[in-house]
Amino acid sequence: MKRLLPGLCAILFVVSSTAIAAPPERQVKGNHLISRSDPAVAITLPRSFKYLGAERWDLYDIADCELHLFIEADRHKVVKSLYWIQFEGYLTSNTHIYDYSKDTPVTFAGQPFWQRARFGPSNEAPRAGSDGERVRQMVERAGYQLPPHSMNVRLVRVLDAARRKELMVIYGEDLGRQGYTTEQLMDGEKPGPAWAGIEKGLIERARSRIRISWP
Repeated sequence: MKRLLPGLCAILFVVSSTAIAAPPERQVKGNHLISRSDPAVAITLPRSFKYLGAERWDLYDIADCELHLFIEADRHKVVKSLYWIQFEGYLTSNTHIYDYSKDTPVTFAGQPFWQRARFGPSNEAPRAGSDGERVRQMVERAGYQLPPHSMNVRLVRVLDAARRKELMVIYGEDLGRQGYTTEQLMDGEKPGPAWAGIEKGLIERARSRIRISWP
């Protein structure tokens, strides 16, 4: 079923390590995020997005993960859209690699990325200890709430030939603003015909609302 998996859907809109996390390496000033390495990149978001902060921890004790979250919300503090930006790399204690071969290869911001779009209900519990759980907790801790149904597009750039470092950008929106619930958008076990047009618009907005500059 082409829907958000439990936890990935909930991200739209910490967790359990006993180790002391290192502080975030990247800097955010207003709506600008600056990364000096892995990768060196400057990311600018619309002024309408509010920065909720950063989290850095060892994801499942296998990867160094640094997450930055920006949201737009309505007057009732319900999230309308968000950008979730994540810098991640596997720890030297393992030999895992990133594999996005099931996603669609695209060119985004002049670089090769892997793209996937999905939708689903926002009340499905995220996997314990996941980055999706972190995002949900950041939203709730700041006094906001997720919409009942959401959709997102994930864009991932694998940074090295060994496929052990990545930059991930997720753009999410309230699905209800398209006039659909998850159930209404489904046709049995697969997305109905309306999803194609909604997905196209979602991807266009995800790409057009963010500016990424590489040194």
